[in-house]
Amino acid sequence: MNYYQHHIFFCNNQRQGGGCSKSGAAKIYRYAKDKCRSAGLLGSGKIGVSESRCLGRCEFSPVLVIYPDNIWYRATDEADIDEIIAEHLLNGKLVKRLQID
Repeated sequence: MNYYQHHIFFCNNQRQGGGCSKSGAAKIYRYAKDKCRSAGLLGSGKIGVSESRCLGRCEFSPVLVIYPDNIWYRATDEADIDEIIAEHLLNGKLVKRLQID
């Protein structure tokens, strides 16, 4: 069994002229981590929420990827994070409007 059921990685890379960090990634990462923590969703057998450096999808920034599902999303605000948590992580349904290929 994996340590986490799902692990979300938020790109928070900084690049000259852009990058996820300049697109608000740190804010949505912190929001997602705090929301999962307050709902009792963090930890072994549950959800992990981590920052990462460049995930290589800069054209969609800010981006996150959920493993082991290998699903990529562009999330720009708290409402997007709420939808990803409620639909994808808790109900197993992809959020097509935010998904990137």
